[in-house]
This record gives sequence, C-alpha cells and structure tokens, in this order.
Amino acid sequence: MTTAMLVGILITSIILIVVLIVKCKLHASIALVLAAFFVGITTGMPIDILPTVIEKGVGGTLGFLTLIIGFGAILGKMLEVSGGAERIASTLLDKLGKERATWVMMLVGFIAGIPVFVEVGFVLLVPLVLVVAKDAGIPRLKVGLPLAVSLMIVHCIVPPHPAAMAIAATLGADVGKVIVFGLLVGLPCAMIGGPLFVKFFCANVPANKELLDTTPSISTTKKTLPGFGITLFTILLPLLIMVGKTLLVISIDKGSVVMPYISFIGNPITALLISVFFAYWSLGLTRGLNLAELLTVSEKAFTPIAGILLIIGAGGAFSEILSVSGVGNGLKEALSTLPISPIILAWLIAALLHFAVGSATVAMISATGIVLPMMTGHPELKPEVMAIAIGAGAIALTQVTDSYFWLVKEYLGLTMTETIKRLTVATTLASIVGLCGALILNMIL
Repeated sequence: MTTAMLVGILITSIILIVVLIVKCKLHASIALVLAAFFVGITTGMPIDILPTVIEKGVGGTLGFLTLIIGFGAILGKMLEVSGGAERIASTLLDKLGKERATWVMMLVGFIAGIPVFVEVGFVLLVPLVLVVAKDAGIPRLKVGLPLAVSLMIVHCIVPPHPAAMAIAATLGADVGKVIVFGLLVGLPCAMIGGPLFVKFFCANVPANKELLDTTPSISTTKKTLPGFGITLFTILLPLLIMVGKTLLVISIDKGSVVMPYISFIGNPITALLISVFFAYWSLGLTRGLNLAELLTVSEKAFTPIAGILLIIGAGGAFSEILSVSGVGNGLKEALSTLPISPIILAWLIAALLHFAVGSATVAMISATGIVLPMMTGHPELKPEVMAIAIGAGAIALTQVTDSYFWLVKEYLGLTMTETIKRLTVATTLASIVGLCGALILNMIL
C-alpha cells in the first residue's frame, strides 16, 4: 500500500472520530475503538487479530496509568472535601491583596489544579471567583478567566493529570522532567493567557451587579479550613517525590546501592500512593474524618474517572493499530519531507484535534498515536519536549465542541460571543506561548 493511501486512511479515521463524537454523539472511547477497527480493516490486517491488537494497546496503556489516575483522583477529592482549595485562595488573597485578585486566581488554579480534573477544579473553585469578585469589586470575568485558563494549562501539560501522564508514558518520557518542563512552560502560559490577557483585552468589562448582595464573604469560612502550608505540601508532594527522583538519578552513580530504592520511591505509582496516605492524614484524620469516611471519599473519587480510563485505553488501542497496520510508518515517511518542525507539527495536530472533537484528553491521546511513529525518524527529539508540545496544542481553541467552554460560559454569566472572544482567544494565546516554550526547550536541551 502506498504512502499516500496510508495517510489517506489516517485522515479518514480522524474524520470518522470527529463525526462519531460530534454528530453521532457516541462516547469518545467507542469512537476511538471503531476508528481502530476501520484502520485495521482498510489496511488489510487479518480481522481475527484486530481484537488482540486492540487488547494489547489498551493493556499497554492502562497497565501503567490506572493506579496513577485512581490515586490522583483520591488526592483531588481529599482537597475538595477538606476545603484545601479555599485555604489556598484565601491565604494568597491575604498575602497578595485583593487588588491582585486576577493574579491570585491564576495561582490558585495553577496550584490547586494539579491534583484535580479541569472541570472538577473549576466547579470546585468558582464559588471563590464570586467571593473574590465581590470583595475586590471587579467583574467575575476578570477573576474567573485566569482561573479557567490556568486550570486548563495544568490539565494538559503537568503530570500526574491523566492525559499528560498518558502521553509521557506513551512517548517514553521521564515523568519528573515532564513535570519540571510543564511547570516552567505552564507558568508563562498562565500569566499571559490569564492576568495579562485580562488586563489588556478585558479592561472595559462591566461588573456583575446581581452578585454584590448575594455572595458570601470569604472570611466567614476561614476558621474551618486546613492550614495553608500543610495543604500546599500535600498538593505538591507527588511532584516533589517524582522530580526528586529525577534529580537524584542524574547526580548519583547508577551503580549505587541506594539507586533501586530511589527508583522504587520515585516511581509515579509509589509516589502517588505515598501522597494518598499523607493526604488521608493531613486533610482527613487531622480534620476529624474517620477511616470509614475516608473510604467513602475514596469511593466517590473513583466515579468520575471511569470515562477518562476508557478514553485513554481506547486511545492506546488506536495508537497500537496505527503502529501495527503500517499507517504510522506511512505518516512518518510523508512528514519527513515537510519543511516544518516536528514540534510545531505535534502542536498543530493536537490543536486541530481539540478543535474538532472538543476534548483535550482525546486530542492529546490521539495526537500522541499519530506523532509517535514520526519520532523514530527524528532521534534528536526529546520525548519530554514532544509531550509539552502536544499538551500545549490541546490547550488551544477551547470552543463550542468542548464541555469546558459551556461550563465557563454559564458560571461566569457570559454570552457565547463573549466566551469565544475571551476563553477561546485566551486559551489559544496560552497555547502559542506553550509552543514557544517547547521550541525554546528543544534548543536548550
């Protein structure tokens, strides 16, 4: 089969995914599996081995990620039920001042968003937007947009978020390095797409008068919240462990007797398990929760991740089919002749997929399967940089096909036109900054 035919099959499969999700309203996991079958059949793979290949793709992807995503969900739920996110916000407001409310909410989203899914994080923190907007006397858009953008950024490029962790694992990237690079690139993205965007492009937004008399003061809940230091440490603990492992591996002789212990503790599964038990103590037992209540919290944390696991597993199946069928190699040959950086191409593929299917997670997983074969022809590419590029691409073009678009629109009281002018443009601007960050990293490393 010619390269042109293989690329045509790939493009058709992507269109099929979009149509099945957007028009036919199928769950993304079903659409990805159907697309995998389509690729396998049209490339001439024996149909009796297709289920086996799909099983291998699902197992190879979820075998590493299931526990990580589950433990991460527990951390996020503990942060939610303990009031830890409110504590982060109230303390930063006290220290930085209400006049810097846009910067405070950007930092809140960037920090508190690390262990929680983007939609959950926004719903959890949006009451603070109303409180801060009232206390600071500014429109809730100016407070809520930096929060929404920073949550989206962390969701896409900072492990242990599921999609960010999935692309790191698929590309064979060092998770600790991806975390460091994600934070380094993500912060400028959040600054430019959040507070600075609000300052220069939302200057004349009117205040929301209807909220001024109905929104409670943030000070009324402070006494019941956990401490700032312990909350912040709990959120950052898994990152500190994984990044610490990366730094120690670089600085310690690989033959050292402590290296196996460092590798064990710094493994993402172990790091998150340690962090879960610490959160049980710091945000649970010390707050009066008993073991039975902690079990209930954990069980509730698992409910929202079922769909995420199915999407990631189906994305792994799609990626495996692309590899086994030869489509991946065909794409690699076709792209090798293009006068464009593979990093820019990876970013563009993720951005277009996000625009098409409306899910950053689906876009990242699908883009990784497309980009992975291309990397074999470019051994100079760092998988960590490619992970950042793909994640940055998925930040862009948050619009009407994305449920997050509607969530932000409704909670901030915006019209559709206003949401496109604010959220869509802000996330795309942040995405472009992320691409620039990935290109700079590629030049330095």
